[in-house]
Amino acid sequence: MTDRAALERSLNQLLEPARFKDYGPNGLQVEGREDVRHLVCGVTASLALIDAAIAAKADAILVHHGLFWRGQDGRVTGWMKQRLARLIQHDISLFAYHLPLDAHPLLGNNAQLGARLGWAADGRFGDQDLGFTAAIAPIGLDLLAVQLQEALGRNVLAVPGDGRALRRVAWCSGGAQGYFEAAIAAGADVFVTGEISEPQAHYARETGVAFIAAGHHATERYGVQGVGAHVAQDLGLSWQFIDVDNPA
Repeated sequence: MTDRAALERSLNQLLEPARFKDYGPNGLQVEGREDVRHLVCGVTASLALIDAAIAAKADAILVHHGLFWRGQDGRVTGWMKQRLARLIQHDISLFAYHLPLDAHPLLGNNAQLGARLGWAADGRFGDQDLGFTAAIAPIGLDLLAVQLQEALGRNVLAVPGDGRALRRVAWCSGGAQGYFEAAIAAGADVFVTGEISEPQAHYARETGVAFIAAGHHATERYGVQGVGAHVAQDLGLSWQFIDVDNPA
């Protein structure tokens, strides 16, 4: 068992949120009970995750996508009221770390995704150095797509480049399709991220660099598990990961 303040200190020391310019507040977003025995980890602070955490008798929840984002109108109505009401009624703390959880060099989303694919990161790129790069054994796009599908348990969307053997991969989890040009500049033969928008298909065809969209949710399931396991062991907590499936 630990207390909420100790958990907050541990997470902040590990993830260093002050280093990042982000889209919303990182750290403790909803204050719950002081004593923490059981930590539930998940990707997004959805109502489904909160209800599952309540059923699991969680004292605190750790997520990548929290409740509060830049540009919201600030009213507590509808879905926001429902989520907050559940947390407050059951006195559960909510911790959320967005870009800090993407960027951690060992436990973050990108580091953990790379580890599952056997990619040994040798460089960083993109805004706030969120993207990772690695040299890989030469492979074709179709086989790399299959490897990703097997690792993530879902179909991926692959846009061919010029058909070259892929020797250098760049990746950034989630909605990082806007990093494609930076990945190309970093010398990638293929860029792997969660989502694709209209321009990326043209960039792939025109530059020869392949593009794979492997799912926003699917590529961001691993950072909260790495961090959750680390802080739970450090603080003597029980913990579990609850995966609320999302096709995006």
